[in-house]
Amino acid sequence: MTIEQTTSPALKKSNLTSRIVIGMVAGILLGTFLQWLMPNGSDKIINLYFFDLSLKGFLVDGVLEVIGQIFMSSLRMLVVPLVFVSLVCGVCSLKDISKLGRIGGKAIGLYLATTAIAISFAIFVALLIAPGEGVNMVANSSFTSKEAPSLAQVIIQMFPTNPFASFAEGNMLQIIVFALLFGIAIALSGKAGDRIAALFDDLSVVIMRLVSILMNIAPYGVFALLATLFTSVSLDTFGNLIKYFFVVFFVLLIHALVTYPIILKLLTGLNPLIFLKKMRDTAIFAFSTASSNATIPVTLETATKKMGVKNSIASFTVPLGATINMDGTAIMQGVATVFIAQVFAQDLTLADYLTVVLTATLASIGTAGVPGVGLIMLAMVLEQVGLPVEGIALIIGVDRLLDMTRTAVNVTGDSMVSVVIAKSEGQFDHEMYLDAKAGQNIDDGRL
Repeated sequence: MTIEQTTSPALKKSNLTSRIVIGMVAGILLGTFLQWLMPNGSDKIINLYFFDLSLKGFLVDGVLEVIGQIFMSSLRMLVVPLVFVSLVCGVCSLKDISKLGRIGGKAIGLYLATTAIAISFAIFVALLIAPGEGVNMVANSSFTSKEAPSLAQVIIQMFPTNPFASFAEGNMLQIIVFALLFGIAIALSGKAGDRIAALFDDLSVVIMRLVSILMNIAPYGVFALLATLFTSVSLDTFGNLIKYFFVVFFVLLIHALVTYPIILKLLTGLNPLIFLKKMRDTAIFAFSTASSNATIPVTLETATKKMGVKNSIASFTVPLGATINMDGTAIMQGVATVFIAQVFAQDLTLADYLTVVLTATLASIGTAGVPGVGLIMLAMVLEQVGLPVEGIALIIGVDRLLDMTRTAVNVTGDSMVSVVIAKSEGQFDHEMYLDAKAGQNIDDGRL
């Protein structure tokens, strides 16, 4: 499967980050100013020549509300096609039947296991620190939290009786299961499957372009959403937002520097300090691009030229990891779900948290390795447990700052899994792994 590089140049990404931060700050300032003009939910009437203009009715509940809700609707619009197409493309990469049964099983199992560990730990830390406690914000759009089903019922309902109904209803667990089965069928269908896979590759490029378009209008959506929210919220919320930022950052560091090395040591017996040292430059490159897909060539060369992973393994596990291994995104989704639930004073049950873990773990398979997609996946996770999607507006500004760290974590996981599988398959050069000078030309020429 050909993997398209869909990321923008660094200058454009930096400009987008700046515009989102500017939109966030401008929205907060405008909302705070409007709150000062209209304390305690009152209205401000501006007397014009021909009519009286209601500031609350026209600006807050009118213009800003329309822009903000259109942006949120756009996020929801992309969830189903993005997950389905990306997931089918990822599964289609499993062309070889033997790899599908052995190496593919190991890779998918390890990727999903690390993602489940990541989001479970993220939820635990977020519940422990409670970054959103005490805000008690009220959602602008009405929503109803449905009664949470049992875990057994969640598993049963993962399998659709009518996939088209699942698409129409936005039932993501059923869509993910159907996409997995559909992708496997394509991979096993020979030339007919190749033609369908090529079509899905093209669809993936188009959808990524839609994501790019949406992220370019994100500053305006963020501005409108935060301006609306902060007409009734004090700046004390910033303290909670800073706590959210450091909780996510802390869990990301622990996952990269503790969880991955422990797994590597337990499954291979290799020295994890050597692994972390050899991953340093690749992680820096991933940090700068904020894209697992764009980092694939560097990750491949690091795995094969520095780590000692044979190309027959790395060429399969690294691209697959860029498609389905999104531990960093899962960590953000876990913390953000707890944060938004606390901000809006919504109580989640144990079944809700299990649903979040299951949904985010499976959805990570369909999360493409490009900037900004994690927020669309977060919208899906929030809707699964009945939380207001507009809560994303609170974190989108700082999320751009965390996105680069998440990518560095993701590519570290890709390389760790590649080493583990290569070692188990006898496709590993131990001497190269121990050689501190191995692959130095990569750093000189590429990074």
